[in-house]
Amino acid sequence: MRIAVNTRMLLKHRMEGICRYIHETTKRMVLAHPEDDFIFFFDRPFHPSFIYGPNVTPVVLPPPTRDPILWKIWFDFVIPRALNKYQADVFLSGDTYMSLKTDVPTVIVSHDIAYHHFPEHLPRRVLNYYRNYFPEFHKKAAHIIAVSEFTKQDIIKAYGLNPEKITVAHNAAPQGFRPFSSEEKKLVQKQFSRGKPFFIYVGSLHPRKNIKNLILGFIEYKSQGGKENLILLGRKAWNYSEFEQLIASRNDTIWLDGNHIDPREVLPAAEALVYVSLHEGFGIPILEGMSSGVPVITSDVSSMPEVAGKAAILVDPSSPQSIRDGMTKVKSSNLESESEVQLKHFSWDKSASVIYKSLIL
Repeated sequence: MRIAVNTRMLLKHRMEGICRYIHETTKRMVLAHPEDDFIFFFDRPFHPSFIYGPNVTPVVLPPPTRDPILWKIWFDFVIPRALNKYQADVFLSGDTYMSLKTDVPTVIVSHDIAYHHFPEHLPRRVLNYYRNYFPEFHKKAAHIIAVSEFTKQDIIKAYGLNPEKITVAHNAAPQGFRPFSSEEKKLVQKQFSRGKPFFIYVGSLHPRKNIKNLILGFIEYKSQGGKENLILLGRKAWNYSEFEQLIASRNDTIWLDGNHIDPREVLPAAEALVYVSLHEGFGIPILEGMSSGVPVITSDVSSMPEVAGKAAILVDPSSPQSIRDGMTKVKSSNLESESEVQLKHFSWDKSASVIYKSLIL
């Protein structure tokens, strides 16, 4: 089988969310199926670590696609020609985007439709593209992989899809996260938190991640005698100026650039991971926190209760008071055994196998 793969999101310095999912599952499919040919379509020069085996043919197809007009050009003009040239039997697109101008069967991975619930969080041009094309992508796709049961039900409701067209293949925790010793924690506190214990958020910074309410909840927690700092570890994505000012105004709130600092170096030293997003299709940092032996505080909305199970403290992300209460409860929580059970539900190997089976159309 000749499997063409949309790998434009594989960027070495952006190993979060969608990029992580594509990397972990595609690598496993390549290694598990040496009998198949994989053609990787990049939109810019690629890092050699993303060429997972001798059965991978990397192809760079300009232009770089970081704008709605260029998305349209790449997927509806560049991709169809490449699919024909390389005689692909199937096209796998792990970032939900696809071509409406090809007859090659396409399997897409649907991570979330947050734009449908929070349109105000996106630039107008991006929002218009999503509204115009995401419904069409889901309807035209030969099959859809949803990253959670929540996402499956969400796209069924939004787009009127047949449930049989959708299979769930979860995210899982990236490798390398582990609990730290007390000595290691002290070293991290000294290096990144001015010598103090800390709560941590891991992920990109933009409005849907609810950074403002997280900080407001932390401020309320500190007003009741809390001694910890708050670390925000992630890249600044978009519309972050409001909470950037909040961060700058406080000496107990620290931003660390996620483009240069690996969460594995910091997260396991935290008192708790506080991941209180307004909406997630999955929420990989929840599993990263569990893998690090760190208590997790997360939202009681969208997919996050599904991912957290009984192994996290659930809070109302719209309420700083609820977030404060979650921070207060951490010291009396005992979630380690529940975390070990919950982590067993998620496996990159299993998800890669599910995706591969969907390609056999």
